[in-house]
Order: sequence, then structure tokens, then C-alpha cells
Amino acid sequence: MMVREDHLEPHPKDVVNQIVAVSVDGSESMEVLATGNDFYAAPRPSPDGTKLAYITWNHPNMPWDATELRVTQLADAGAFTDETDKHDLIAGEDGDTSIIQPLWHPQTSDLYYISDQSGYWNIYRNGTSASILPLNFDFGGRAPGWQLGQQGYGFLPDGKIYATYTKDGETKLIVASVADSDGPATNIEEYGTEHGLPPQFGGIVPSASGDTLYFIGGSSSIPTSVYSWSLSQCGPAIQLASSSSLKFSDNVISVPRQVEFPTTDSEGKAKTAFGYYYPPQNKAYQCTMEKAPPLLVKAHGGPTACTSTSFNPAIQFWTSRGFAVLDVDYGGSTGYGREYRRRLRNSWGIVDIDDVCAGAQYLVKEGLADPERLCIDGGSAGGYTTLGALTFKDVFTAGCSLYGIGDLTALAGDTHKFESRYLDGLIGKDEAIYKDRSPIEHVDSLSCPVLLLQGDEDKIVPPNQAEMMFSTLKNKGIPSCIRLYKGEQHGFRKAENIEDALDSELAFFGRVYGIDVPDAVQLDIVNL
Repeated sequence: MMVREDHLEPHPKDVVNQIVAVSVDGSESMEVLATGNDFYAAPRPSPDGTKLAYITWNHPNMPWDATELRVTQLADAGAFTDETDKHDLIAGEDGDTSIIQPLWHPQTSDLYYISDQSGYWNIYRNGTSASILPLNFDFGGRAPGWQLGQQGYGFLPDGKIYATYTKDGETKLIVASVADSDGPATNIEEYGTEHGLPPQFGGIVPSASGDTLYFIGGSSSIPTSVYSWSLSQCGPAIQLASSSSLKFSDNVISVPRQVEFPTTDSEGKAKTAFGYYYPPQNKAYQCTMEKAPPLLVKAHGGPTACTSTSFNPAIQFWTSRGFAVLDVDYGGSTGYGREYRRRLRNSWGIVDIDDVCAGAQYLVKEGLADPERLCIDGGSAGGYTTLGALTFKDVFTAGCSLYGIGDLTALAGDTHKFESRYLDGLIGKDEAIYKDRSPIEHVDSLSCPVLLLQGDEDKIVPPNQAEMMFSTLKNKGIPSCIRLYKGEQHGFRKAENIEDALDSELAFFGRVYGIDVPDAVQLDIVNL
């Protein structure tokens, strides 16, 4: 059973999504099991094969906005229908709750799911109104909804439930009994780094005995790896395979810490935002000439996603060269509950920009960043936040946009089905607002040095947007540079271009801030 997306009619509004059963006898025959809505996810047959649970939703919602959990009967051929609106509605009837990741208990056949009805993505059992693990934390993984197959909890062979959530930048594992089918989980045990687990992990797969757990994990110094870990022994997790053979000394690895800083929402009300601060770290060098380091603020993509403290060479690149880094989980990010996630509703281009600026100003106040050397970068949606911060605010003194979205109107009109109505919730439908929040409509407001890194085959952000911004900056006498990468689209994929983009950004900021960068890439920076 799987989700099928039919592109016989390629326009996003004409693409058809359904749940189908695919024959494995080689005939390639398919039977439609659920149809009629815009989107489907997580088809889950019951243990006895008589029922099918699944998630569904319609435009303009995204899966983190409002979805439904439905169940259809498979066994009774005479009563079977593939029409979604005739299937049993289990959860999400209010049209304003995000339901994700349904799963049947393998022994009791109870249906479990994650809902944000409490304000956080918590785990529920069908038939009970309260969460079985009520916590003010989100279950379900770092950024649920973006991909099919995500599952942030499961069941051990003995019937216990296991689940993960993130607290203060570290993943926690919960194992508990759900033997009482009418009440909350009991005998709850929590495990973390003190029990031998890596700081970040997920995608757990139990062994047949249930004692050994296999998962993908890592830390700020260890690349993403496959691990095994004994639940009964709680010793150090064993690394079975790694995504990289690179090894780094702790002398050059910056360990992040979570920071909270004051900000405001779209209505000007006082709020708190979050990020991860990476101090400069390279024991081979010691700075004696400055009180605070230059700061690079990073805006993640999505925007309904979050950053991670897993090993990121693109961050360690900077911290090992004397820069501090602030990786911001601006309002609208996942992992902090529904209210925080919904701060971007109709407010993309306001809340995210305010938060990256507030984070930089907070670190300046704390003496952790030089106010004269505050720079920012981001790609795609993060590039939009970057361009917006450079265009509409005067906090940063330099910036780098990697294939950043400059024209919201163009983005809304040229994207795939899943995101084709995404901006309805982030911006609204008023064309005037799209123009008002599009940096490309306000390029005359740009007043600080900007590096533009762009693929020449990008369909989401056409190269002419970056070229227009560069032309305006050049004519205004502002230091600027553009690098077009041949054959690259929306996101760089060639190793040599990824390397050149990093080196170019370092060389650019070095020139702007008067930092001597050994063997720097030669850039054609106008007006400098």
C-alpha cells in the first residue's frame, strides 16, 4: 500500500494523489483505496489486514496546519468504497488540528496517532481524549510532514511504546507501558546522553528481541551515523557505519549551546525565540586584537522546519576560522509547540526577519558578537529571510544569499503541488502584501555589501532576480558580487560548487571586514 501521485496532467492543480494497493505478483495492477482529497500520507493497515488508517488533507492546509485521520474497512468487499469522505473520521474533525503518524499496536490493535490538540504534537490512543504521554514537547521528529514515511514513535516486541522528542537541543528516548488501554502510559523510563545515546538520533528500528535499538544519530562533532544501542545495558551506543570518514580534533569543533532571546511577534507583542550559538573554536590560534568575534547568523529553510545541532561542516567551517555562528529557530520553526509554529501564519517576512535580527542584537548585548561585523546567510526560504533582513532592517553589515527567494509572487505561481498553496498560510492572498514583502520590489533599500550565489538553471528563483539585485547594488555604489554556477538549480549539488560557495562567502566577508583570509578565492567585488 502506498501513496500514488499521478502527473498525467502536470499542472499542480491537476495532479491527483491517492492511496493505492499495488500487486506484487508482477502484474503491476493497482487498486485505489482512498481518493477524493488533495493529499494523503501514512497508509497503515491494521495487524489483521481488515482496516486501513491514513492521514489526509486538502488545500490550502499543509500537514502541520490541519489534517484528518480516517479509517476504511478492507475486508468487507461489498461495503468497500474508495471515497475518502465516506471513510470513518477518527481525529481532526475540527479542521484546525494537525494529526500525523498513525500506527496500530501490533498486539492490541489499538490505533495510535500524534495530534497537536494540546498545543504540542503528543501521542494519543483512539478512544481516549487525553494524551498517553502528555508533555510540553513535540513528538514526531524534527520537521514532520515534509516527507512520507516519517515515524517518531513505535512499539517494541513486548508491546511497550518508544518515542523520541528534543529537549534543549538533545534527543530524549521514552519507553513506557501502554498495557492499560483506557489510561495513560505507565512505567515511563527516559534515556539520553547519560545512558550512552548520542545527542541527536531518530529513525529507531528495534531488533527482534526488542533489546537492541538501531537508529541514525550523531553529534556536533560526529557525522551522521548508524548506531546500535542496548536498552537493558545502557552502555555507549556502537557506531556501525558513518556518512563520512572524516575525523576532527575536538580542538577545532565548536559545541553549540541553546540560547533564548527576547523578540516580538507580528503584532509587536513580547515573545521569546530560540537559536544555537557556536563560539569560535580553533586551539591552534588565539585572538588578542578584538573583544568580540564577527557573527554569522544563519536562517534555515522551510520555513516550517528547524535547525539541528548535528555535525554540520558548513558551520564548523566558520567557527574554526574565527567566526561565531547563531543558527536561529525563528518563530514558525518546528519543535517548540503549535503556538510557536503558527507565529508565521500570515507573517512570513515579518516574524522570521525580526527574530534573526533580535538574535544578533542579543549576542551583541551579551558581548558575544561584534556589532560592526554582523553578517547573515541563508538558502531558499532562508535566503528570503536573509534578503528581507538586509532589505528591510539595518542590523546586519553584510550578507550572503544562496538562491534566495526575492520575488514571492513568482514563487507562488511556479512550484509543485505540495507547496502550491503554502504561501496562502504564510502570506495570505493579497497581491499587494506579496509585493510589499518581496525584497526584489525594494532593492533600493539595500544598503550593505551583499554576495549573491545563484544557479544558472534555477526555476524556483530565476537567475534574473539575483542579476537585478546585483545591478541595483552596483549602481548604488554598494560593494557587491554575484557568482553564477553553471548547471546548478535550486540548491547546489556539485561538490566543487558547494566548496566554492563556502570559500567565496569567506573571501567576501574577509574583504568587507578587513580580515586576512589566507589563499582566499579571488572575487570580483564591485565598489570595494
